[in-house]
Amino acid sequence: MASGKRNHHREHLAYLAARILAEDGTQDYAAAKRKAARQAGVPSTQQLPDNREIEAALRSWQSLYQREHHAECLWELRHVAVAAMTLLAPFNPWLTGSVLTGTAGLHSDINLQLFTDDGKALELFFMNLQQDCQTGCRRLRIGDRTLEASVFSFILQGIPVNAVQLPLDAERVVQKTVDGRVLERARRSQVESLLETSATPT
Repeated sequence: MASGKRNHHREHLAYLAARILAEDGTQDYAAAKRKAARQAGVPSTQQLPDNREIEAALRSWQSLYQREHHAECLWELRHVAVAAMTLLAPFNPWLTGSVLTGTAGLHSDINLQLFTDDGKALELFFMNLQQDCQTGCRRLRIGDRTLEASVFSFILQGIPVNAVQLPLDAERVVQKTVDGRVLERARRSQVESLLETSATPT
């Protein structure tokens, strides 16, 4: 396939995947990519766009077709993120994921990283929360280490929050996404600044 035609296919698939993400309100890029490929009748995985291309298309879609609704949704999610970070302040929370980057949708979770070596204190904290909390594990690559990180999932103001516990010294490590980009992270003060510079929904 010629380069220009191949690039057109990738752009078209990125657009389809972005529309799926925007309309479903999810952040499952892999599932959206596969669904887009089925819709377009593309069997070869070599033609599929990467996450960067899909994210760029998603930002464009949200700007064109969901500007007002998306801005309100994002403001509300970041507002709840600040509340979650305030709640978890003793454990040095950082916000990551789509709520920070600005591509979050209607059904997006809030994703936090907690940096602490006191796992017992963190477990006790969640045990004492006056609400259900689910626990699990996630394997993460941090620098040159592979970690089995504890994940605490709960609901705050109707929004799912996933908090991943990482060792304190991992806070200084530059993390990478699955496609090699530097993982964006923000402290509570930085998220508050994002709220201050955005319009409050009416």
